[in-house]
Amino acid sequence: MDAKFCSFFNYSKSFVAILLAILLSVPTLVSAQDSTAAAGAAAAAPAGGGDAAKGESIFKNNCAQCHAPTDERVVGPGLKGASSRHDFAWLAKWVRNSQAVIASGDPYAVKIYNEYSKAQMTSFPNLSDDDIKAIFAYVDQASAAPAAAAGGAAPAGGGAAAGDSKGGAPSDLFVIVLVALVVVMVLVLGVLLVIVSLLSKAVKGGGAETEAGAGEGFGGLLKRITADPAIRSATLWIFVLLVLKSTLDGAFNVGVQQGYAPKQPISFSHKLHAGEYKIDCNYCHTGVNRGKSAHIPSANICMNCHGVIKKESPEIQKIYTSIENNQPIEWVRVHNLPDLAYFNHAQHVNVGGLECQNCHGEVEKMEVIQQRSSLTMGWCIDCHRKTEVNTKDNQYYDKLVQLHASESKEALKVADIGGLECSKCHY
Repeated sequence: MDAKFCSFFNYSKSFVAILLAILLSVPTLVSAQDSTAAAGAAAAAPAGGGDAAKGESIFKNNCAQCHAPTDERVVGPGLKGASSRHDFAWLAKWVRNSQAVIASGDPYAVKIYNEYSKAQMTSFPNLSDDDIKAIFAYVDQASAAPAAAAGGAAPAGGGAAAGDSKGGAPSDLFVIVLVALVVVMVLVLGVLLVIVSLLSKAVKGGGAETEAGAGEGFGGLLKRITADPAIRSATLWIFVLLVLKSTLDGAFNVGVQQGYAPKQPISFSHKLHAGEYKIDCNYCHTGVNRGKSAHIPSANICMNCHGVIKKESPEIQKIYTSIENNQPIEWVRVHNLPDLAYFNHAQHVNVGGLECQNCHGEVEKMEVIQQRSSLTMGWCIDCHRKTEVNTKDNQYYDKLVQLHASESKEALKVADIGGLECSKCHY
């Protein structure tokens, strides 16, 4: 019996070790592939003789409002391939004083000037040769990046790549790792059950019985394990506890939409507008300092910029269509509170001095807006308990501060001035 048991145990242990080794090697292989891909991308980066990192900063601060580093038209033409169409001397003259190049009768300069409705380009006489070289080094690098990505092997069926973070389904690697973990857990559980059963039989003195059972093979042993009342009882209790936990988790999450990111009628990027271009949230959400609602911007606010910028874009054309048909853009609301809860933006932003990120997360990094916080009652109460009231130079709080200081050494919190009263949030 001992020899058979040891043989089975060693076999199972070796099999589990092999699976664990494979599992642990997967991240290393993926990392190696990513490193190879990164090296390939680095090798594919164009060598324009300028500092592309420096050029990116200069481009975004001076050029991005009117030009794209790709061939996309914005206010002016896309700059992809500009360094190959013209020599550096021409590009430097154009950047520093485009009107002078046009006045000289340069055919290409005149053609571009007329094609873009004779819009005068801003001159940048203060940019050095190194600055201009850096700009076009960045343009070459940025315009080459999509081509390098397209050069990779396309996934079967034309779908998204396995590592694409924008995909809705889990990646193949994630599924493989998950299945491997489940297999390992099942094998470990089987080995433990065998050990427990054999030790139990040995303690009870059923040596002959155990040897007979070992002769029946693993199937017979498994039958006897499942027939054990203690094991069946433990399994039943584990199942009941898992169901109970799942039910309670589901009950607590009713109405919670954390992570909700619906598809909007227009693909608006907060990452581009609030992040890259640093447009203040108050510019579009005009009610945030004045009332209960922050307000969803009207089409007229969009047209303050897009009456000139990227007019040809299909997404911007949707705004034009909305205005022409005298119909509002039907944005999908992301952050919802139940009707029984009262929240006032002006009170929190104007009086409380909270930033948008406190509740909405890092909006400036979101390509698609989503609900980051749970917005549950517990979440709000926790904030009221932790947030200190800014009483500096505000006579309204003087007596409250004195009264609080006489009873506590801690700072005055929102909870101390009625922030936990039911009527503050519920009608």
